[in-house]
Amino acid sequence: MAIEVGTKLEGKVTGITHFGAFVDLSGGVTGLVHISEIADNYVKDVNDHLKINDVVTVKVINVDKDGKIGLSIKQTVDKPATESRPPRTSRPERSSGGGGERFSGGGGSSSSGGGAGGSYNRERGGRSFKPAVNKATFEDKVSRFLKDSEERISSIKKNTESKRGGRGAKRM
Repeated sequence: MAIEVGTKLEGKVTGITHFGAFVDLSGGVTGLVHISEIADNYVKDVNDHLKINDVVTVKVINVDKDGKIGLSIKQTVDKPATESRPPRTSRPERSSGGGGERFSGGGGSSSSGGGAGGSYNRERGGRSFKPAVNKATFEDKVSRFLKDSEERISSIKKNTESKRGGRGAKRM
């Protein structure tokens, strides 16, 4: 019988390594069940799941040009279609107001009160996010970026110069 991808076969475990198990198929053909294809859960040690001379059902998942055969034990178990992962309900739904915008607590220099991203809506107890009506232009964003980066660079220079020692004199 020719070994084709997708076929299920019976085989006998002939060798166990730290990365998987070798299974002898019909006709003296040997394939490898990688450690990740042994079980659905995490497999730390192959010896916990398989022993030499165990008869296992395997599925052929790939056949290389050089004759190497990749096998899987966990894909032989047919899972019911209804046993899919349950939807996550613990995560709050995201609003469609924008991807990745965060509340700016007054740190922006825009007249909208919260920068380009939006502002607090104080009418509803300060808990909701109201998107800004006037979006800042590209030039405004670039000038704000340059101002912030210049402030950060000057702060870093002050801190590193004071840590170098030398009676307050700057090194050249």
